[in-house]
Amino acid sequence: MRRLHFHPCGNYRESYEEELAIFETDFGRLWVLIGLVLLFGVIPWVSSQYMLYVLNTIGIYAISAVGLNILIGYTGQISLGHGAFFGVGAYAGAILAQRVGLPFILVVPAAGLVTAAVGIVFGLPSARLKHLYLLIATLAGQFIIEYVLLEWESLTGGPNGIIVGGATLFGIDLGNDRAFYFVIFILFAFLTWTGVNLIRTRYGRAFIAIRDNDRAAEGMGIPVFPYKLLSFGISSFYAGVAGSLYAYYMMSITPEPFNLWLSIEFIAMIIIGGLGNVPGSVFGTVFIVALNEVLSHVTEYLMNVGATGMAITMAPLREFVFGLAIVLFIIFEPKGIAEVWRIIRSSFRLWPFSY
Repeated sequence: MRRLHFHPCGNYRESYEEELAIFETDFGRLWVLIGLVLLFGVIPWVSSQYMLYVLNTIGIYAISAVGLNILIGYTGQISLGHGAFFGVGAYAGAILAQRVGLPFILVVPAAGLVTAAVGIVFGLPSARLKHLYLLIATLAGQFIIEYVLLEWESLTGGPNGIIVGGATLFGIDLGNDRAFYFVIFILFAFLTWTGVNLIRTRYGRAFIAIRDNDRAAEGMGIPVFPYKLLSFGISSFYAGVAGSLYAYYMMSITPEPFNLWLSIEFIAMIIIGGLGNVPGSVFGTVFIVALNEVLSHVTEYLMNVGATGMAITMAPLREFVFGLAIVLFIIFEPKGIAEVWRIIRSSFRLWPFSY
């Protein structure tokens, strides 16, 4: 009979399989189970309409942020076009749903595959370009996609965008926040689990080798360019799935949200949460979405109390606050919130002998 392990007193791993295990102890598995019970059995039933909206936004953005972390954090390929790929997924989902007539259950993965194909095309410069030059190439991709979404009116509707009808799944209407919450977070849990397991495979180890030293990786026999394209494809797939969920959730889309600022927000999420750390993507998403909501409420409060001039001054400070948060995390905690959580978790594990 298997013995349960709750409190490790040292490193007694005897195989590589144990080294790659996601959970070191059964204590971790227990808390994941508790977290899932809270996520699906408690939170959606006690949350207000506004809280459900915020949580759904976090879930959608977190899916996209996990994909970007696979590209930047694990493969080391800098991209400033993730917001545009998110937009491609949203438009692909809207077009497949409204004009092709595909059901919701097919639209979401199909939008992810379309976006993955687009991401691979814009990942082709990674064969020759690195670092700042690759960043500029992906920035160009951001502007190209923005232009296409705005100007190809026969396909995207131009500035008017596309209205997306309500989603249904197995006859269940997903037209309210609570019903859509379950769809978003089931996909979020599945794709996050997939991302964690991907890094444990030979593909994930190849991504990390390319990030650390691509020439050494090539010398070890890793085909660097195909793996870079694969990373772009996987990252874009996550963005496409998240974008299609966003289109269904908002029920109408226009090109404006999918701009450079959205790409910067995604990068802020993974930097603040922790590069090369899948749970860090989630922590960073929670931080950025919460910060957005706080700044919006502060501005709204100032408008309501008559401090219009101060509210107008506060609105552009959003960019300043985001930049300041990124700089402070880079200086004081470069590994992000995920590292802070690791330290706290270790302290509890060693209590009362940690002080």
